[in-house]
Amino acid sequence: MKKHGGPRRPGDDLNGGRLDAIVARAHKEAKTRMLGYREQSLRLHPHVCARCGRAFDRSHLHELTVHHKDHNHDNNPPDGSNWENLCLYCHDWEHQKYSYAVTGAYADFGLTNVPASPTDATHNPFAGLKEALSQKRKD
Repeated sequence: MKKHGGPRRPGDDLNGGRLDAIVARAHKEAKTRMLGYREQSLRLHPHVCARCGRAFDRSHLHELTVHHKDHNHDNNPPDGSNWENLCLYCHDWEHQKYSYAVTGAYADFGLTNVPASPTDATHNPFAGLKEALSQKRKD
């Protein structure tokens, strides 16, 4: 009986060594980039969450994250003008808020323009269902 070698990888034409090298390089570059701006932000800004005001000391500094104000992780000016230090909770909330604003849900956060009163839904997914069911019964 032939042993199964595991799931097939996308791009079978890439040999394993070359693919591993690409992934390793991407991880290394991301780690270097992350360490770079995080360390700079921690040197430039106080160890306090910019949203909730929670202060961090050395014992739990790992819970303080760097948030990119414009949500572009490649925009890392050396003066730190695109960064703010946020605790894990506020950082998660900031990204949730941004996701909601982009998709239009909960747009009342002030990031998008929302009409004062939302309009009623005009689509009815069950329109014609009664007729379709009665037609099916006749058949």
